[in-house]
Amino acid sequence: MTLSIGATDKSDITYFNNVKVGSITMQQRQDAWNFLRTYTVPGRLVKTGKNIIAVRVHSDRYSGGMTGPAEVMKLACSEDLNTKPILLDGVWRYAVEANYGLVTIPPEPFGPGNPNTPCSLFNGMIAPLTPFAMRGAIWYQGESNADRARQYRILFPALINDWRHHWGRDDFAFYFVQLANYMGRCDYPAESTWAELREAQTMTLKQPHTGMAVAIDIGDADDIHPRNKEDVGKRLAFSALHQTYGKKNIVPCGPLFREMKREGNAIRLFFKYVAGGLECHGDKLEGFAVAGDDGKFVWAEAKIDPAISSGLAEDTVIVESSQVSNPVAVRYAWDDNPACNLYNRTGLPASPFRTNPD
Repeated sequence: MTLSIGATDKSDITYFNNVKVGSITMQQRQDAWNFLRTYTVPGRLVKTGKNIIAVRVHSDRYSGGMTGPAEVMKLACSEDLNTKPILLDGVWRYAVEANYGLVTIPPEPFGPGNPNTPCSLFNGMIAPLTPFAMRGAIWYQGESNADRARQYRILFPALINDWRHHWGRDDFAFYFVQLANYMGRCDYPAESTWAELREAQTMTLKQPHTGMAVAIDIGDADDIHPRNKEDVGKRLAFSALHQTYGKKNIVPCGPLFREMKREGNAIRLFFKYVAGGLECHGDKLEGFAVAGDDGKFVWAEAKIDPAISSGLAEDTVIVESSQVSNPVAVRYAWDDNPACNLYNRTGLPASPFRTNPD
């Protein structure tokens, strides 16, 4: 049998009918805390009727336990692909074997070996590259700044301009990845620090020779470092080909919010990079919320209004809610891990946004 138990945070020893069938520790691999476990169960251990699977998890810091995701947890017959697997999601029995309590570890002092020392990363890893001729760089970061999005509006452009100063060229291209979807999904419109950080990244597009790859549809709720880097690379390449290499026939990104127009009890949204038309990947548009003068957002109904029927030059989106008679603001995909499905016809997703940034 093939036993898949998902990830365990951090080390595990897994047993089938009281016999060890696998183990992965932090000493063996540093990503053990989110590595998906798959172990082989010898046939001699499997019996008719009740079988016991037990997982012993040890975590030496932060939280610990079995973290799934649920859909990968199953027991399957390796040799008979026609046999349906036994699903192992749901509630497991557990007991705390030992709890050593929380120990406050003093912060590592600044100096050699501490990557948080001011200037150490730049001086050690970027400055040595500045003598070499480069057209630009790509950047994938932002998670650690999510609780300081307003500061990021200043820090990120400052970093870009500083790199351009060191390379001695104002047209040094800087293409970056917007934060992907991550963590749990909220059932109602709420505030989100990750959404605010994505907004700060979008604002950075005001800087010349910049581009942004939207990854709001290819993240992982359980992994802050999602595995799908191929699509991320393609979307970064679209920006580089369009801007740096002059391939104007290539659309650099998905729809970016441009402006809104109030129309009675609804709001019409206009976008850049519509690229021949807007598309809904699903039965209906999701992720739109609207608010009135009280600033309280509720889920809204949204629909694509094609240019051919609206009489406008391009497709737009109409947003409204029966709960809001005087709409003043719209949010889209405003969540850590939003349900959202607006794309352009090149298959690139729309960037999360709000019409009323503060």
